[in-house]
Amino acid sequence: MQDYAVALWALNLGFAPDGCEAFAAHVEARMREARDGGAKLLVLPEYAVEACLSFKPAGLKPTEEMDFLAKVGLDLLELLRPLPAKYGVSLLAGSMPIARGAGHSNTAVLLTADGREIRQDKMSLTPGEMDPEAWQLQGGQELKTFELDGLKVAILICLDVEMPALSCLLARERLDLLLVPSMTEMLSGYHRVFDCAKARAIELMTCVAVCGTVGRTPGTTQIETNVSGASLFTPCEEALGFKGVAASIAPTRGDNGENPFLFVTVPVGKVRQLRDGEAEVWPGAWTAGHIVVTKTD
Repeated sequence: MQDYAVALWALNLGFAPDGCEAFAAHVEARMREARDGGAKLLVLPEYAVEACLSFKPAGLKPTEEMDFLAKVGLDLLELLRPLPAKYGVSLLAGSMPIARGAGHSNTAVLLTADGREIRQDKMSLTPGEMDPEAWQLQGGQELKTFELDGLKVAILICLDVEMPALSCLLARERLDLLLVPSMTEMLSGYHRVFDCAKARAIELMTCVAVCGTVGRTPGTTQIETNVSGASLFTPCEEALGFKGVAASIAPTRGDNGENPFLFVTVPVGKVRQLRDGEAEVWPGAWTAGHIVVTKTD
């Protein structure tokens, strides 16, 4: 395989669906666009399902929002499941709360064109996600890799991509593509996620596709703004244009209805060649296990 086409959708949460059917129709329109553009995968951002707070019951408390969105997410997934086979495009449907015992996880759900469903929990949670007065989620304990259209792929949700410890776990996996759905309130958060995603591309000698939410969900009680964009990062190599940025849409708040949608071409074949010995400088899956930290006066 030489190249792999992906569509990244920085969903504007302000489109205010009046039910799951409207949300699914919104996604299906993008699935058609992705297919017509030659993409094999459509990626939505973290908490894309939060747009469904636009039709939440009156009087719903912040501590009840996760349970509401978890139930809505189940209904939404039933509507989305037929779409990958219909269009021949796999769908990373962003992330959503999934019931876990007495609580919920923040889980990315990938529906593949060949009929599989792959889930990845967010492992490193933000303070807001752990707030007992708000969403109070549970972190995951397993980092999965999987095959998709001949590529070896993994998913890190938002803050997870900022954790070098997780990058170390992936270093020996020889990934072809790392997917990063995110949600960031401010430009600072956008840069934390996107800049760390670029670092992961360098460290892992792989490609990293990242997109986040923009706009504001009517009825939200937690996140008043969302600032993000979409990018494909690659290793910083001469053969890939030196800079490590294959394609990018600049961050936006989405206040004017912006709905960033980016087609990217993942240079799978070239990156595999670089990883197999053609890279200018890459130590491979280097660990610091033999290094001792000392204090010197």
